[in-house]
Amino acid sequence: MSETRQRDQQQPRPTGFEALKQHVIANKLETTQWVSRVLTIYFALSYVLPFLYGNPVNAYYKVLMANAATSAIRLHQRLPPFQLSRNYMQQMLLEDSCHYLFFSLIFLYVYPMLLIILPVILFSILHSTSYSLTLLDTLGQNSWWGARLLISVVEFQTRNILRLAAFSEIIIMPLSVLLVFLGKAGIMTPLVYYQFLVLRYSSRRNPYTRNVFHDLRLVAENFANGTSTPPILRKALQGSIGLISRLAPPTQVQPQPQQQQQ
Repeated sequence: MSETRQRDQQQPRPTGFEALKQHVIANKLETTQWVSRVLTIYFALSYVLPFLYGNPVNAYYKVLMANAATSAIRLHQRLPPFQLSRNYMQQMLLEDSCHYLFFSLIFLYVYPMLLIILPVILFSILHSTSYSLTLLDTLGQNSWWGARLLISVVEFQTRNILRLAAFSEIIIMPLSVLLVFLGKAGIMTPLVYYQFLVLRYSSRRNPYTRNVFHDLRLVAENFANGTSTPPILRKALQGSIGLISRLAPPTQVQPQPQQQQQ
């Protein structure tokens, strides 16, 4: 028994691509999520730069489908086995991955716009770079230093990325209403998206949507109370602030800012 143990200890640990292969085999779901996020970024670039894929409209909708796949895998990891019960549904709706699964379904048949997929792109960049560092570590601590530099830049900007994603979520609400009047979206789109925004506002892990709403309210109130603000505009702003405040759901949990687990 001791000889076998000594022989195992003497065997060198796999390095390089062999170590990467073993890591992928041992972490299939995490690696699949990473691939789907990288595909999300690729299709997003293909939508902006059509020569990468050929059909920007198809690339746009594949961004949403890749995001739906990522969210579904993440949701599968976080939830217990499926149960047809109210408690299970409530637990599912609390998960951020569930929110963005709904997001993809909401806009799958809406007119393509870059702003709509912006939060999806930002989350994909944030989470794919995080796991890319894990993959690079399996290759060796000093491998691919250029990629590591880019990852460090993204990690340094994590807070700003999450704030921009939250701001995008909020701005998409009036945009969805505008798209209805332009005939680019169905009448149910803003109604369903409002429910998505309520879930984001009440998120347990990601307070950024809630915080950005608060910051926007402060900016609007300061502008409305300014001496140079016309009375009509002041009244309109105060009415809008009151309406949005009444529509906001009550929240009891106020977590500290952290990276969202989409």
